[in-house]
Amino acid sequence: MNDTAAELELLIRSKYALLLVDTAEPERADELLGLIASQLSMQYFSWTRSRGMRRGNQPGDPFIEHTAEPAKAVARVLLEGSGVFHFRGLGPFLDDPVVASHVVDAVQHFGNRRGAVVITGHDIHLPDSLRPHAVTITLPGPDFNAHRGQLERVIRELSAKMPVKVELTAEDRTRLVNNLVGLTLTEAEKVVTKLIMEDGALRANDVKRVGAAKRQVVEQDGLLEYWPAEESLGEVAGLVGLKTWLSKRRAVVDDPQRAAQFGLGFPRGVLLLGVPGCGKSLCAKAIASEWGLPLLKLDPANLYDKYIGDSEKNFKRAMRTAERMAPIVLWIDELEKAFASSGGDEDGGVSKRVFGTFLSWLQERKGDVFVTATSNDIAKLPPEFIRKGRFDEVFFVDLPKPEARAEIFRIHLKRRNQEPAQFDLAGLARASEGFSGAEIEQAVVGALYGAFSSTKSLDTAALLQEIDATRPLSGTMHERIGELRRWAADRTVPAD
Repeated sequence: MNDTAAELELLIRSKYALLLVDTAEPERADELLGLIASQLSMQYFSWTRSRGMRRGNQPGDPFIEHTAEPAKAVARVLLEGSGVFHFRGLGPFLDDPVVASHVVDAVQHFGNRRGAVVITGHDIHLPDSLRPHAVTITLPGPDFNAHRGQLERVIRELSAKMPVKVELTAEDRTRLVNNLVGLTLTEAEKVVTKLIMEDGALRANDVKRVGAAKRQVVEQDGLLEYWPAEESLGEVAGLVGLKTWLSKRRAVVDDPQRAAQFGLGFPRGVLLLGVPGCGKSLCAKAIASEWGLPLLKLDPANLYDKYIGDSEKNFKRAMRTAERMAPIVLWIDELEKAFASSGGDEDGGVSKRVFGTFLSWLQERKGDVFVTATSNDIAKLPPEFIRKGRFDEVFFVDLPKPEARAEIFRIHLKRRNQEPAQFDLAGLARASEGFSGAEIEQAVVGALYGAFSSTKSLDTAALLQEIDATRPLSGTMHERIGELRRWAADRTVPAD
């Protein structure tokens, strides 16, 4: 925030007279701009469509009559002479030629006077007459320290009114604050207050409940899906290499402040290539659960729009939401399907443009967003994705080894109320050579259906019979899997 304040102050002092501040928190912008005006010894004016313009931003500051109409409010700038004029939500009215003309007059007015017109909002569209004069600045959301300070303040204020038990370890408290990041300070205050008021306490299990508030924010936009992260890495069989890599980065996620002092940034993400049905999507869910972060899924089908330019705007909005919700895990399943047309013009070049925007975002993104992308068909995946900097690492997920297959049988049997110790897991693992994790699961489900319909208990023989009746993908697509393995041999890191 200090950097943003310094930049705004420098622009105003340098006679940049039209500033666009991209923010979802006009109240924070109002407070910041009022402080800057005070530091510059300038008058401060704030305007809203419902109340009009007033001098200052304090509750008792007077409103100026007849300034609710946008055109009249902007025309007032010339009458006041100098100052910082903050217009909340003026963007939609800039299409009115009269309003735009008054803004141009104000900009020219400040050519030889001290002052600026500041417009706050999201996706502000400027008419051609204003574009040469405008500078856009993004107001970052409240950071970790801002949320931590507010958490302590809310606890103190509520403790003065009622008994409050704070049953949080230092790690729990850090995770709680990390989960609040992405909400506005107003939203976060309501969430914390509700958690305390419900039972008079803050506990470790309240950390995950913060996610419900974020879910509502995400789903309002309709571009990202909020997924419950219920699986843990313990429910993912095998993949020891990937698990080890992730475990080394968990400490950074748990304590990003200490990591930053140590010179480490938030991990960028992984690209999981491999055989279909071998747990790549499960890993995305498990990473979010293991790290205690919200899991957002990007479905590229939600991005594409029939109107020219809207698909790119949709993508930028989705990524802005992801960055606002950070720290998060962003899951993009079957990445090759998202950009299947990126090499051609079958869709008028839309996929190519979105692909370019996506690559730029992967390289330059702001906010702690860990991207977990999966792919089954490397032939359709543009080579630009493999370059270092887009992802921290590219892993290859192969068919599970015997030990992993036995563990997969154990997991799915236990999940369906069967006692794994009553089954010959080693024998099942040998019989299911070449099976993916998904095929093993379906073998268990199929055998259970057979046992249920015949009113018998499930046993090893029934599972072996189901395995024998299954034709695994490794047999029907032997050549394709072989090509995938050869390609990955010297280009990826084995996940197992």
